[in-house]
Amino acid sequence: MKENPKHIHISEYNYPLPDERIAKFPLPVRDQSKLLVYRHGEVTEDIFTSLPEYLPKGSLMIFNNTKVIQARLHFRKETGALIEVFCLEPIQPNDYVLNFQQTEHAAWLCMIGNLKKWKDGTLKREMTVKGFPITLTATRGECKGTSHWVDFAWNNPEVTFADILEVFGELPIPPYLNRNTEESDKETYQTVYSKIKGSVAAPTAGLHFTPRVLEALQEKGIDLEELTLHVGAGTFKPVKSEEIEGHEMHTEYISVNRNTIKKLIDHDGCAIAVGTTSVRTLESLYHIGVTLADHPDATEQELHVRQWQPYEKYDQIPPVVSLQKILGYLDRNGLEALHTSTQIIIAPGYQYKIVKAMVTNFHQPQSTLLLLVSAFVKGNWRTIYDYALSHDFRFLSYGDSSLLIP
Repeated sequence: MKENPKHIHISEYNYPLPDERIAKFPLPVRDQSKLLVYRHGEVTEDIFTSLPEYLPKGSLMIFNNTKVIQARLHFRKETGALIEVFCLEPIQPNDYVLNFQQTEHAAWLCMIGNLKKWKDGTLKREMTVKGFPITLTATRGECKGTSHWVDFAWNNPEVTFADILEVFGELPIPPYLNRNTEESDKETYQTVYSKIKGSVAAPTAGLHFTPRVLEALQEKGIDLEELTLHVGAGTFKPVKSEEIEGHEMHTEYISVNRNTIKKLIDHDGCAIAVGTTSVRTLESLYHIGVTLADHPDATEQELHVRQWQPYEKYDQIPPVVSLQKILGYLDRNGLEALHTSTQIIIAPGYQYKIVKAMVTNFHQPQSTLLLLVSAFVKGNWRTIYDYALSHDFRFLSYGDSSLLIP
């Protein structure tokens, strides 16, 4: 029987993080960041370009190819009040790709800055997109938790919602950087392999990779594969409850193509994950396969991984069998990719199924990401963080990197 992590006290995952240790900007050359290497309890350090030297030839490395969208839109009311509308996830249509292609109308779940100044009425903004003058309006709908339904409308069928965000949206850099977005962030806050639009935060472990590091990995005989998890703003949501049972994980949308599933099967269901987003996706795959083993006809919605699901089921099917169940599901439904969502919380007590090593940055105190790391290194996270704090490592999104091999 696994221990139940619901009663973990988040205060046990605190550490002092002085503001000057938070990297406000990236290094001029991404792959020159420091690399902390944790192997079987031992900590050493190197430079990120040396990463391939630490990985076994023939292993499979998996990246999250999501692209950060310019999700913040600013409107000024006639009274002069500035309202920020932060697009979190698409509602109508609720598919990212379809929503970005919408012309004239799209609806999103949004966080609203300066909400008290937007009691009612429609916000308007005049803009020029692709040479067309348009008026963009935003109308607030029902409240859903801390977010609101917002209907966007614009008066030109030649312009898509993606075009509007591209021209008038602002890239949402993390709140803890305590600074405004700068033009340079448009490039530095995207991974060099980002492709699929939809995230409101970057999968930051990937920010260290450059074409030369990717090439060196391939030369070492390492298989590189991609999947997509669109990172939600909930990734920055602090755990406010004393026990983590009271923390509701946000839902994130995942897409994994059949080729990646096949590659995982070819590698005995083992992978090196780049970033906690890839970790959450890969581990969710295992639990999706478990659902399919019990319910082969499950719908896309029924494949959603609930927050505590991994701790409720004790049947141990091997990872390869679980992945084969997903492949069978894709075959039966004539699908090229698995599209579903996950709310998985990975905390001490969790048994990792697929991820055997991970590349990740240094995370905020008392965060769910720190819980995920602790579960991976069997509770030994303080050794890693004490080393990083005493050896001048830079923390959080634009900070340095670590390679963890338990």
